[in-house]
Amino acid sequence: MSQHTEKLAVLFADICGSTALYDNLGDDMARRLIARCIATMTGEIPAYQGALIKTIGDEIMCTFPSAEAAFNAACAMQHAVEHGKSEGGQQMHIRVGFHYGDVIRESGDVFGDTVNVAARVAATARASQIMTSKAVVDALPPALHERTRQVMRAEFKGKQEQFDIFIVIWELDDMLSTRIGTPAFRKSPENIDELTLSYRDRAIKINKERRSVVFGRGDTCDFIVQNSFASRQHAKIELRFGKFFIVDQSTNGTFIRFSDGSVVRIAREEMILQGSGTISMGQSYSENPTELVEFSIVSNHTQHKETP
Repeated sequence: MSQHTEKLAVLFADICGSTALYDNLGDDMARRLIARCIATMTGEIPAYQGALIKTIGDEIMCTFPSAEAAFNAACAMQHAVEHGKSEGGQQMHIRVGFHYGDVIRESGDVFGDTVNVAARVAATARASQIMTSKAVVDALPPALHERTRQVMRAEFKGKQEQFDIFIVIWELDDMLSTRIGTPAFRKSPENIDELTLSYRDRAIKINKERRSVVFGRGDTCDFIVQNSFASRQHAKIELRFGKFFIVDQSTNGTFIRFSDGSVVRIAREEMILQGSGTISMGQSYSENPTELVEFSIVSNHTQHKETP
């Protein structure tokens, strides 16, 4: 069959923690949960004129005729999975990434640079996140622009240029419309999480009482770091919209290593922190930095529940 080129949005969505599901629940239950989750995701594709290209294990790849259609489909998938019924109390989570550009279509499959970039954008997403590219944001109608925020600039292997990565704020509609009246949504999500920063023998908590911390070599910083690679005011972490943003203000950049081993470098930009890990100022992890700031985010929600 002949091939042809057309402009499409390519979207990848995969299930988080599927290996752990097999370990914790056994093959039969894990397979059933994963199959149901994939069916939930693919069930959202037709409403946005999308096409399922393939399913690879616990991941789906699909295409949409426009950036807007892919944006709305990604949000619909997250809503369907996050708010769907859980089986045996097991809540499923997915991560989604998509890109928009020219693709080569042949024999029901798609190929090309756009597909590769979409896969790499998806790899930057974490559980319950949607990540996208500047090409998508530029092609979105103005009303959807305010639901994206640039969080990092990524360097992809084999690519010379850097890519601006944007997060999609997909829960906004729920919180502003249908669910605003329910008690669960009146509480700000900022009441739930707390981030602890540790350096040497000192720890500082960021929460609704204290919303930001600045660290670097300068005397005015909350954390004064003994590191010649660090700038005077190297970076700050601040609580915004219930999320913890790390904002690089340095000359040499900031390296973040998450608990799963993935490393992201930011330079004069910001990204959202999740889970736990370490922060290195101005030195990559291959240089074995010693002056590391540790971070850990815990949810106080569970702790409050346990209080009699």
